[in-house]
Amino acid sequence: MASCVLVLLDGLNATTARLCMGFMVALEQAGKIRHTELHCEMPPLSRPLYATLFSGKTPAEHGILHNEDTRLCPSPTIFSRARDAGLVTAAAAWYWVSELCNATPFIPARDRLTHSPSLPIGHGLFYSSDTYPDTELFRDAESLRYSHAPHLLLVHSMGIDTAGHRHGSDSRAYRDAAREADGLLARTLPAWIAAGYTVIVTADHGMNADGSHNDITDNVRLVPLWLTGHEEVHLPTAQTQIAGLVDRLLNLD
Repeated sequence: MASCVLVLLDGLNATTARLCMGFMVALEQAGKIRHTELHCEMPPLSRPLYATLFSGKTPAEHGILHNEDTRLCPSPTIFSRARDAGLVTAAAAWYWVSELCNATPFIPARDRLTHSPSLPIGHGLFYSSDTYPDTELFRDAESLRYSHAPHLLLVHSMGIDTAGHRHGSDSRAYRDAAREADGLLARTLPAWIAAGYTVIVTADHGMNADGSHNDITDNVRLVPLWLTGHEEVHLPTAQTQIAGLVDRLLNLD
């Protein structure tokens, strides 16, 4: 059965991705992955753009327009559609994803470890500290994959975004965080492909030198997207098309 891993590298701008993601560029050069760049939707803030990535609607359409809006996503998401089709879903992700897709507010004792197939994200390991190491996050994702063999797996890291907010995008810390994510992908992405997963790697928004991402500059709005396999599938040209891409990869209507 078709299966997909969606990797969301929070806060990674397109320029830094091209400079620092050597493994991903190597896959491109070997013809094993395709690459494009997308403009993120406005406003370029995390919670609104998570909802966009999961629903396919712009923030103006789904109505979540700022990071303090803790509602469930008002529109159906890739996770609810997969659940309704009888597929297994999982996520290793920042806790806002749980609030958007499963239950709000996030209650760590209840929601940190989620194993309930009736929920849109049936199996989850959600973290709430922005210093949670990306190495542990990728291990969480692999634990979910080994334990539950999900058809749809979200891997959502915050290391790049955290480094950007603290040091700005024109900093060694930000570039090193991108290099670390690239190294983690080098350790895991080949195993995902071998297990039959199609892999999408992208970002919600970028980052600027001020350590912010609420403006209209290319450093903030241009984000990378990589897609493995499926030469017959067109690469998205807009961030709103990623949810539809996931649906097609999972053979969802």
